[in-house]
This record gives sequence, C-alpha cells and structure tokens, in this order.
Amino acid sequence: MKAVQYRAVGAAPEVVTVPDPEPGPGQVLLKVTAAGVCHSDIAVMSWPADQIPFPLPLTLGHEGVGTVAALGDGVDGFALGDSVAVYGPWGCGTCVNCAEGKENYCLRAKELGIMPPGLGAPGAMAEYMIVDDPRHLIPIGDLDPVKTVPLTDAGLTPYHAIVRSLAKLVPGSTAVVIGTGGLGHVAIQLLRAMTAARVIALDVTEDKLALARTVGAHEAVLSDEKAAARVMELTGGLGAHVVLDFVGAPPTVATAGAVARVDGDVTIVGIGGGALPVGFGTLPYGANVCAPYWGSRKELAEVLDLAHAGAVDVHVETYSLDEAPLAYERLHDGRIKGRAVILPSG
Repeated sequence: MKAVQYRAVGAAPEVVTVPDPEPGPGQVLLKVTAAGVCHSDIAVMSWPADQIPFPLPLTLGHEGVGTVAALGDGVDGFALGDSVAVYGPWGCGTCVNCAEGKENYCLRAKELGIMPPGLGAPGAMAEYMIVDDPRHLIPIGDLDPVKTVPLTDAGLTPYHAIVRSLAKLVPGSTAVVIGTGGLGHVAIQLLRAMTAARVIALDVTEDKLALARTVGAHEAVLSDEKAAARVMELTGGLGAHVVLDFVGAPPTVATAGAVARVDGDVTIVGIGGGALPVGFGTLPYGANVCAPYWGSRKELAEVLDLAHAGAVDVHVETYSLDEAPLAYERLHDGRIKGRAVILPSG
C-alpha cells in the first residue's frame, strides 16, 4: 500500500510503498478514507535526532477516519464497513485517568512506550491503518469523512480547552482566540455554539481574519505589536475572561498574558515554543495559566455530536496521497486556510 512517511531526520515526508498491515488479536484494520495534516507533524519533523522518541521511518497522520476493513480475534462491537473516527491520544486503558476516558492524560503511556498513531505508532496517512483497540474508534454515521477527520484533533483539542473554562464563558464575557487556522477557526465555532461569550479573533493576515469573521468571530484584530492594546480597548480596559492561544509562539504567548483580565484563564494550546512567566505581580490577580493536551474519548464523542447537529463546519482543502508532501509544504508556509485533508483513495 502507499503511505506518507517521515523517513530521515530533517527530511521532507515521502510517499512510499509499504506492506499491507494485518490486524492482530484485539486490533482493527481500517481502510482510511481521510487523514488530517497538522502543524504538530511539522514540529515533529523539525526535532533533532536526540529529541525524537520513536524510530524512523514513521507513517504520519494522527487524524484519521476510515471504514472497518477487518477485525482481529476477540474484537466485537463493530462490523465490516462501519465508518469510524480514530481517537488519537492512546493510553494504557487501565490507569485512573484512562478509566475515565482521559487517555490524553494517561499516567503510564510513556512508561509502556504507548504512542499516538502518526506520532510514534503508524498513522492514518496511508491506504490502511491498524487501530490498537476498538475503544479508540467512534462511529461517525452519515457524517462526511473529509469534514469529520479534523475534528479528531482540530476539533477535540479546542473543545477540551474551552470546556476547562466554561464556567467563565457566561453572558457578558469575552474570549480571545489567537490563531484562526486549523484549530482556531474551529474554536471560534465551538465558542459560538457552546457559550454566550463575545469572541475576538487575532491572526497575522487579513485573509485569516476574514475566515474568522465568516465562522462567527464578533471582532477580528490583526495580531501585531498593537494587538494587545486593541483587545484592551475592545474590553473597556478589563481584558478577556478566557484567552486561547493556538499558536503558542513567544509573541502570541506574550499577547495572551497581556490581554487576560483579573481571575481570567490563559490557555496555551499551540506548540510554538513560547512560555508565560507565572508569579505574583507578573499577571493579573487570580489569572490561571494552563497548557492542555488533546482531549478525552468522551469529549470526542461530544464533538461529533456537535457535528451531527450542524454546529461546526471545518474549512478544508483536499489533497491526494501523492500530494501530501505539497500539503505539508503549503502548511509550513502558512498558505492553507482551515485544515488540509489527505484522501488516500483520491
């Protein structure tokens, strides 16, 4: 079968031919219908050799949707042809967090060498993929696989971040979304569907701000050295109740801290290498700062429920498997609005 692999440190991803996988006991084989392209992949491919925690080559793709092609011994609850989404942050399944479906916060994954598909285990950017356990599959019914596959990360991750702050996103509140790309433009829709908050979006180009307005942002502000002052002006000098930074670079993290209000939440989702100092007098009194990771199995089911209700509409660009290296190049250069999706059979 064809697969998109990261094969050598510092090299671009390649389309290669690899053996067709077969499911072992307890595993499920999926025929992949769609796979998402994510900035996290680019981050992984920028790590030096001593920071890569898994062997190469690696089949990429931690966002996956497919149809059940074969069931390993002992697997039930699914039938051949079922259309399913893959829950990506695999855990041990037995620790106290996994018992609550919070496999994104598994306490033993590192110890046991358990890694997500596309971020250690073979991923979804191939014609077929192995899912280690049926608990990591959620039926999608009649949802469009292309629009659904980004929800497994670009939907789940912002949903998880927003849920942490729901108590503060009451009528009269303000939420700031920094970065309106793959995750951010979904976050805006989730905020509008789940809360009564006023949403202010920040990004670096007018095209991206136009997308933010299209998906529901009340205000769109150019993310530059004047952005913090503009947000403070829009909030009457008080700042935002919740700030969600989907870039996480030093300049955006600084802006996030500068626009938080007293007792506000600053959530750094992006992995751009920024850090926000925390200490008495460095942030408004009572401000909370967190850096969450992905989301729980229960939360993915809730995100898919929102999709069934028509509450989220992911903007996608589609590419064939052979065009995957081009998709990564365009993503790296900031030329993709929304989410790029690979169609293995396209």
